[in-house]
Amino acid sequence: MTQITEITAQDSGQDIILTANAAKRVAAIAEKQKKPAILRLSVEGGGCSGFQYRFGLAEDIESDDIMVEESGVTLVVDEISLDLVRGSAVDFVESLGGSAFQVTNPNAASGCGCGSSFSV
Repeated sequence: MTQITEITAQDSGQDIILTANAAKRVAAIAEKQKKPAILRLSVEGGGCSGFQYRFGLAEDIESDDIMVEESGVTLVVDEISLDLVRGSAVDFVESLGGSAFQVTNPNAASGCGCGSSFSV
């Protein structure tokens, strides 16, 4: 079981960070699916708290994307979504409840129990 720690990009002075643990998981998924190791994080309206995080492998990087690299893996976030997740850390956690990508978002005023939606 992985210990959950509160990591934010504010600690590193970056807009957003991808942890080594998350990068390792993205690399494994990308290799299995024979896709580039590019994780896209976006924010959409919806979810039980107002906004929800969306993750997916991207084929390429858009011109307005913000990029961060960790261990050969790229995290991309569009400028609009970045406004809602600036200062966040994307991690991959394993617990008794399962395993998932998790966003530690200092901008979130509240969130839901599952961690996939938030409000500002």
